[in-house]
Amino acid sequence: MKKGGQIAKEIAQHTIIVDGHVDLPYRMHHQGYKPDGEIMNVSKRTKTGDFDYPRSKAGGLDAPFMSIYISTKYQGSGEAKLLADSLILMTKEITAKWPDKFAMAYNPTDILNNFEAGRISLPLGMENGAPLEGKLQNLDYFYDQGIRYTTLTHGKDNLIGDSSYDTTYTHGGLSDFGVEVVKKMNQLGMMVNISQVSDATFNDVIEISKVPVIASHSSSRHFTPGFERNMDDQMISKLGKNGGVIMINFGGDFIDGTFGENNRKVKEHIANWLKENDSNKDDPEAIAYIEKYYNENDPYPSVSHVADHIDHVREIVGIDHIGFGSDFDGVGDTLPTGLKDVSMYPNLIAELLKRGYTKEDIEKICYKNIFRVWEEVIDYSKKH
Repeated sequence: MKKGGQIAKEIAQHTIIVDGHVDLPYRMHHQGYKPDGEIMNVSKRTKTGDFDYPRSKAGGLDAPFMSIYISTKYQGSGEAKLLADSLILMTKEITAKWPDKFAMAYNPTDILNNFEAGRISLPLGMENGAPLEGKLQNLDYFYDQGIRYTTLTHGKDNLIGDSSYDTTYTHGGLSDFGVEVVKKMNQLGMMVNISQVSDATFNDVIEISKVPVIASHSSSRHFTPGFERNMDDQMISKLGKNGGVIMINFGGDFIDGTFGENNRKVKEHIANWLKENDSNKDDPEAIAYIEKYYNENDPYPSVSHVADHIDHVREIVGIDHIGFGSDFDGVGDTLPTGLKDVSMYPNLIAELLKRGYTKEDIEKICYKNIFRVWEEVIDYSKKH
């Protein structure tokens, strides 16, 4: 009889896994890549980061949405659209340079075809609507460039609406322009992404959108009280009634409300110990001490914390509204033990199996739920 871990690996390898949010493009940008420059070789195992081809294949990840992330510092600078163009270009260069390993994907059928050909799909999602620069025609432009969802806001309010991280409440939800953006996205067949938005913006989107919406990388506020970036139970319920999907973020701050403070205390203790012992973290004695201290005071959450969020969403709205939205390459050194990079999805699948999730349940979480939403969005656009 096969053990749970082996079954989980087999499911991962034979089931399409879509991840709603992987920050590889900005990681490449942050490390100095410029268009027409030397591109990071993600076809091989990279020394840094959470994503590359070998680890993606090992974990069974088939379609990570490449986040075209635009920091709020570019809002109003006149550079947001230029940066988005650059990130899109470098993502497409990956598929041009290693066409046997990677391929672009603009709809679920593309992902299915790439999966059958053994290639990893790189669908595009834009994080922060700032590159629209207040112009609806830029939605058409970015759709033509391959963008298939847009996260309306990021860390600050923008021209579209209010952000979950901002307490200015500039518009009290969506702006008038934001209302037109949501309607236009529906018409184009671009998914509306409500990760990052304020509660009021979310409520406006749910009222206006004619099709299901997604949260590409959010978790449940039930486990992180006061963290508005996550979704509370009422929002999750509304998302379910809308037909949408919440794709669970793996980041420590998103899944464990105590992680930030616990991590701060551990780092502070280690910094004090190094100072008191006139040592640096590369000294053999320090390495041994730090390892021992972390083993005894590990602040990191575990795979089970992520599964707790999945359980909670299922209790509220059922299995049809859940997906994976790891935020790999975007949450730094906060990832759970057992989910440190894209090779480790089988660990989460094994945990779900242990909790009684069926193979059919897991297939819905891995891809069928997001495919359903995406196809509904496409179908609506064809009729409008």
